[in-house]
Amino acid sequence: MISLWRLFCSLKINAGAAGILCYVGAYVFITYDDYDHFFEDVYTLIPAVVIIAVGALLFIIGLIGCCATIRESRCGLATFVIILLVVFVTEVVVVVLGYVYRAKVENEVDRSIQKVYKTYNGTNPDAASRAIDYVQRQLHCCGIHNYSDWENTDWFKETKNQSVPLSCCRERASSCNGSLAHPADLYAEGCEALVVKKLQEIMMHVIWAALAFAAIQLLGMLCACIVLCRRSRDPAYELLITGGAYA
Repeated sequence: MISLWRLFCSLKINAGAAGILCYVGAYVFITYDDYDHFFEDVYTLIPAVVIIAVGALLFIIGLIGCCATIRESRCGLATFVIILLVVFVTEVVVVVLGYVYRAKVENEVDRSIQKVYKTYNGTNPDAASRAIDYVQRQLHCCGIHNYSDWENTDWFKETKNQSVPLSCCRERASSCNGSLAHPADLYAEGCEALVVKKLQEIMMHVIWAALAFAAIQLLGMLCACIVLCRRSRDPAYELLITGGAYA
């Protein structure tokens, strides 16, 4: 009964950990999809892919570890320790990649956002135009550095109405029509800095998740090694003295 309870609890913990890792990876994919026009480096999603793969394998790894621990199989425990070591190294790699790509975010956004704003077409919005409107509404920003950046776009020059997109209007400004004559109705902060901040934040989610579960894997390896050492110290056979005879 105790062994079954240990197995059940361990499986619940591993299933929960796997679910959290997959959720974090999926969250990164979904969020980056909203900002993909501002960030062209698809390799940045590698940490998210790896963390989802680790999460998917974690439940199976936990099942192997539970069975090996209950049976106290030296071969099973040794295999479990090796697998945990591989997972631990993988999570460390995720952390390193996360920091590397987090540092590249600002340069990538700065290079891409200029192109996106130049292709904006408010009258017949394409995917890039919808992305700009989405970001300006969600992050409460306007333009690249501020709303005056719109004056340098082809869309602004073609419309000739001295106004910016309605997505620049503050939520509380009910009568806002995007006119530059009423700058108080527009978001004052530019979008570039906020997009960089948002992307760096979600990359930090991956880094912290990988660090947390790397620590858990390290603890799991330690526990498995303790059981393995205890098993290796057990005598291979016992001398039983029964009636003066050796069995």
